[in-house]
Amino acid sequence: LAQAFPYCTALISLFSRCSTMASDKVLSMEEVAKHNTKDDCWVVLYGKAYDLTKFAKVHPGGAKLITDAAGMDATAIFDPIHPKDIMDKLLKPSLTMGVVDAATIKPEHVAKPPEAHKPKPKKKAVKADAAEEEIEEFKKPPLAAMLNSFDFESVAREVMEPQAWGYYSSGGDDEITLRDNHLAFQRITMRPRILVNVREIDMTTKILNVPATLPLYFTATALAKLAHQEGELAIVKAAKKAGVPYMLPTLSSYTLDEMLEARAPDQVVFSQLYVNPERSRTEEYVSKLEKAGVQALFVTVDAPQLGRREKDMRNKFTQQGSDVQGDDEDEGAVDRSQGATRAISSYIDPGLNWEDVPWLKKITSMKVLLKGVQCGEDAVEAFKAGLAGCVLSNHGGRQLDTCRPGIEVLPEVMEALKEAGATKENFAVFIDGGVRRGGDIFKAVALGAQACGVGRPVLYSLASYGQNGIVRMVHMLQDELQMVMRLAGTPNIPSITEKHVITTNLADHIVPLPVDNLTMKTYQGLEPAAKL
Repeated sequence: LAQAFPYCTALISLFSRCSTMASDKVLSMEEVAKHNTKDDCWVVLYGKAYDLTKFAKVHPGGAKLITDAAGMDATAIFDPIHPKDIMDKLLKPSLTMGVVDAATIKPEHVAKPPEAHKPKPKKKAVKADAAEEEIEEFKKPPLAAMLNSFDFESVAREVMEPQAWGYYSSGGDDEITLRDNHLAFQRITMRPRILVNVREIDMTTKILNVPATLPLYFTATALAKLAHQEGELAIVKAAKKAGVPYMLPTLSSYTLDEMLEARAPDQVVFSQLYVNPERSRTEEYVSKLEKAGVQALFVTVDAPQLGRREKDMRNKFTQQGSDVQGDDEDEGAVDRSQGATRAISSYIDPGLNWEDVPWLKKITSMKVLLKGVQCGEDAVEAFKAGLAGCVLSNHGGRQLDTCRPGIEVLPEVMEALKEAGATKENFAVFIDGGVRRGGDIFKAVALGAQACGVGRPVLYSLASYGQNGIVRMVHMLQDELQMVMRLAGTPNIPSITEKHVITTNLADHIVPLPVDNLTMKTYQGLEPAAKL
């Protein structure tokens, strides 16, 4: 199940965080084991038996992944990825069949997790006098050898489980937007000033009035346990050490309570929100966030449907074999292409619209921002609706392909907001997507962003070296930003202005650029079926 769930969890983790009462009935494992077919599929998780017969048929990863564990205790497979309370929050109470008597669980009843992934051996160059290629085992370099965010990505690709890597690294359709998110920064050129006193460089700033060591925050990313066992808990702790805010994800591997408990006493966090069709569930979740001291709510508005992430889909198919659905697919009983669409609509409301904004403001006193704005008109609508700000984002290039990077949308948004009477003080603008260098942060701030969000760099550094990897990644961005600020003649964040950059070619996409070797050598290209 754990390897089966990158997509499944993208569905079932979009639950509201309210509790449902499980059945008090006590079952023996022998009784559960009788329900071991695709037409009668019970699975035990954390001591409770659930009827997953119907859910399996809409599981985007294929029913076989669930039915393989039918009649068994799958906790050992499930636990490395998911929060413990997810099933009680996802399923109707009637599908919780009862509590299983632990004394009746025998070794043969326990589903075994797959063997840990080992990095593929690397091939050395063939020498002229060599009969065969030499094979070299991957050796993870020391943390001190990491010099930039791309280094972490290259290591993560080697050490992560193939399905986890596919889930994190994939983008929508042809992955054009995924790649352009970073390349867009290279269409902005620097315009440095000289003979400015830059003996002391001050990178500190405030993000929604929260002090930060630099204009950076960790944006919400799903399923951090796919990267590292400590998952979101490690990210919370690393954010504190690095001195930047963290946006807690709805789609988490740990429960909300566990993430909140990982905070330091004075640590401030934000939260991301998917609005549930059952508004009462969203209200309960938001209330819990507010009571816990969360200071800002970022409502995701760019995912009424999951994008097609073919690298992830292809990887899952080749890892599991061509018989994932078996007879179900042959009989036409399951349409995998529509599974995500059907299931996602149960947990995230595709009907969310501007008329719901007053309700969002009413249910909380937290600052409310929209995450996923992609044009000036919508930013102005958000400002006029009385929201605190917006994030210019395309969901990491995972949703609508060929839409613009956040950094490209930024000048349009700032101009539109200026005409509408907004100021940086009464309406905060952020960007995420493609931020990999300190210079990228500089350019975003110059064009009007209060700060930048980073997602994949956090996950890749976590996967590679745990909590310490994340902290080092931030320190490298700080070092780079300090250098750029000094060379650009900007001693502090307020001194960075649009006059320090040139954006003539940002939107036209026609300027030839030097080859970005770090991007090209870490980017894993899509492959058609015949080449797999």
